[in-house]
Amino acid sequence: MEWLIVVLIFISLTGSVLWIRPTPRQRHQGELRMHARKLGIQVQLTRVELPRARGEVEGESVLVAAYRFLRTNLERGDRERWIDWHIHRLDTLDQAGLAEGWSWIGGTGALPPAGLARLNALLQAVPEDVIGIESTAQHLTLYWRERGEIEALDHLHSAVQPLLSGKV
Repeated sequence: MEWLIVVLIFISLTGSVLWIRPTPRQRHQGELRMHARKLGIQVQLTRVELPRARGEVEGESVLVAAYRFLRTNLERGDRERWIDWHIHRLDTLDQAGLAEGWSWIGGTGALPPAGLARLNALLQAVPEDVIGIESTAQHLTLYWRERGEIEALDHLHSAVQPLLSGKV
């Protein structure tokens, strides 16, 4: 009887330890986020309220990682004149000038033709699990579902540099 109690306690403790261990997906996300910190990228989990896509009755709310690339090259005057813009991978009526599958959420028409060309080049380069991009005077944010490997993060880091250096 004593052995049975000892075995049950051991199984209970083992199950508890295994239950609190991170899953392989959580370990992968941790590695991505640590690598992002090394690259100077801020990562924050955020809830994004998506607008209603074409043919839908209401918008969607998703919890996603926001990878923020800080803007360090803007002067005070640049910051004051900055016009924020925000796009998502949705099919809505407001797609003027964007690559197929992307729609404006805010800032339609805010970009000059050269900036729009740089943005479209980025849209062609980002993986399918990047669901949105937001640009403010403080940072450029990619909303990413983190399904790629560390090499995908390195690719994203290099792909956003033309937008950051071009003040788009």
